[in-house]
Amino acid sequence: MNMYEIITKAKHAQRLTDEEICWLVSGYVDGTIPDYQVSAWLMAVNLNPLSDEETLCLTMAMKDSGGTVDLSGVDNVTVDKHSTGGVGDKTSIIIGPIAAACGVSVPKMSGKGLGHTGGTIDKLESIPGCSTHAEFSEFIRYVNNTGFSIVSQSGNLVPADKKLYALRDATATVDSIPLICSSIMSKKLAMGADCILLDVKTGSGAFMKTAEDAEKLASLMVRTGKNAGKKCMAVITDMDIPLGRSVGNTLEVIEAVEVLKGNVKGKLYDLCIELAADMLVMAGKGTKDECIKLSEDAVSSGKALDVFMRSIVQQGGDVSFVSDYTRLGEAKTRYAVVSSSDGYISGMDSEEIGLVSLALGAGRKTKESAIDYTAGVVLEKEYGDYVRKGDVLFTLYTSSECDMAEIAGKAAAAVTLSDTEPPERSCVIKTVE
Repeated sequence: MNMYEIITKAKHAQRLTDEEICWLVSGYVDGTIPDYQVSAWLMAVNLNPLSDEETLCLTMAMKDSGGTVDLSGVDNVTVDKHSTGGVGDKTSIIIGPIAAACGVSVPKMSGKGLGHTGGTIDKLESIPGCSTHAEFSEFIRYVNNTGFSIVSQSGNLVPADKKLYALRDATATVDSIPLICSSIMSKKLAMGADCILLDVKTGSGAFMKTAEDAEKLASLMVRTGKNAGKKCMAVITDMDIPLGRSVGNTLEVIEAVEVLKGNVKGKLYDLCIELAADMLVMAGKGTKDECIKLSEDAVSSGKALDVFMRSIVQQGGDVSFVSDYTRLGEAKTRYAVVSSSDGYISGMDSEEIGLVSLALGAGRKTKESAIDYTAGVVLEKEYGDYVRKGDVLFTLYTSSECDMAEIAGKAAAAVTLSDTEPPERSCVIKTVE
């Protein structure tokens, strides 16, 4: 078995054997197969997509390349949730407590944000004292105590993905759907949950720009999860416009808490209820309608907020901010972005708003970049609203030194106005089971 033959087979769209794929992954992780040969293979499979069988084998080989999480110590059905990333996406810290309040355990490992999409870990770490670093035994204890915990990804979890992703990023092979599937599903399967819910974003603020590509990815991930013996489903959701009204770490935490308090309804609330209900259905808690009712009751009764607060306390966080948001810290500078004309908001470029938040200091341009937790954008108007010249579209927040006028210009340019009211749009585009 040698890499030259494997590259040649991939180049000619010939199916690789399970042994060849496992040998490739193992050899790349231990350093016996060099970057330049794996780069050639990545380009070949980017041009000639892997079959479902090859994708599953690659996923499992990547999953087994390092440590895996043993959730047998969790005394309940476990459900993991993954989002492909978006702007203003704070759903994990809302739906996890909702599902846990309904009797499902939600153990989750997440990452930090990079670029215009935010990271769940950054949002949690913006809460004073909250630590997302935990030994495995602590993590299991957290989940058994409250039913919900989010911690940072283990350094030894799926090392093959870390190496392969870095190489894909450098060789323009990130956009291969089978390779994206293997990257995501290897980490989800390594987590060991009984059920996996996938939130696949599509639109300007998402990695998958078209609904067609999002459906291809969602379908392949669901097939891969089921072929690996897991209950798995995907929901394709809209990321052409930001999710909710806040983009930025402490701003999104505040909005999440407002949803858990029952004070905020609308598209964010509706999506969270839908996703939480899907988690409950997979865990066997009832029909979809019954699980929607359970999820709504978890919010209205205050049980979901209680789970959230107890989970933050056990991870060292100060939950006094729930009744006094200033305890999260306040931005030194606020800047209003006003509309230059009248009209209905018919478009709001999600990616551009994410980049505005990044410019304000809310995200990382490199892995080493520091974050300004107070920075971000609040949408004062939403898709479909009618605005008049001079109305405030956004409020920008930062504690960093920024060219606010330039950033405000980019924010204003992200909004499209029209004379006619735009059609209603749903967050959920399609469910894939």
